[in-house]
Amino acid sequence: MSASASSSAVSTSGVSASAATTSSQGRALWLVGLALLVIAPFAGVYPVFLMNALCFAIFACAFNLLLGYTGLLSFGHAAFMGSAAYVTGWLVRSAGWSPEAGVLAGTLGAAVLGLLVGLVGIYFICLQVPYTGGEDGLQGVPRGKLFGVLPLDNDLVMYFVVLAIFVAVFLAVVRIVYSPYGQVLKAIRENEPRAISLGYDVDRYKLLAFVLSTTIAGLAGSVKTVVLGFATLSDVHWSLSGEVVLMTLLGGMGTFAGPVVGAFTIIGLQNFLADRVGSWVTVIIGAIFVFCVIAFRKGIVGELLAWQQRRQAK
Repeated sequence: MSASASSSAVSTSGVSASAATTSSQGRALWLVGLALLVIAPFAGVYPVFLMNALCFAIFACAFNLLLGYTGLLSFGHAAFMGSAAYVTGWLVRSAGWSPEAGVLAGTLGAAVLGLLVGLVGIYFICLQVPYTGGEDGLQGVPRGKLFGVLPLDNDLVMYFVVLAIFVAVFLAVVRIVYSPYGQVLKAIRENEPRAISLGYDVDRYKLLAFVLSTTIAGLAGSVKTVVLGFATLSDVHWSLSGEVVLMTLLGGMGTFAGPVVGAFTIIGLQNFLADRVGSWVTVIIGAIFVFCVIAFRKGIVGELLAWQQRRQAK
């Protein structure tokens, strides 16, 4: 074997070992994060805050699938989360549906709306019609019992249901990204003309990515309505679409952990600062975002991953 071949073999084995180490470290960190989420309500963290943050983490994961892995930017994504919230709220409160049926209907509604938007190109549908309750929204949405057995009125039970949904969504997003379909999405993001030249129907791939994203966003809105017991027009306001962009960029676009970190950061800051600075909370969060964009251009998680790669390369 020649010296160059030997050095190539050593280099390849080194890269493989480095990738395996990084992968095992990533799994270990996710297990630690999951363990922290499991023990958090027993450590004195308010369960409703955690559930709200997890719902927005699901929303941010949905948006990241569209922006981070497909390269499509939507400024109206709150419409899908909010429409699902209203559908679930009305069906559970006024039609007497069970919470699981209401969440499923809201999620499917967001999927259908996403398909129509993707096909027709309509980015916002006004929901201020009679069944939405006008400016007051839908109040008093009961949690009920999951499958007629689990009492969701108990915050602890509700929290673990939301946590299970979040884990399922997260694993589904990971599976989508690592699937052949996900690899095509990343190819479209990096070089759409080349993907077209390879024979891929780019429009169909992007439409499916959009519908998947709106479906997950709808699931987040439906679950959030059951958790908080209400849905309001703020759930479809343009500012919420801006917030999910902020969460994704702050945490790290195109990373799995980024949207989760961004969602918990923004929701945590909103809850911490709301009683202290009032309406200035938006200004402060905006300033923090500007600082992070300047100092951490890849987002919090993105910069950490880049630092880890530089460290392993030495």
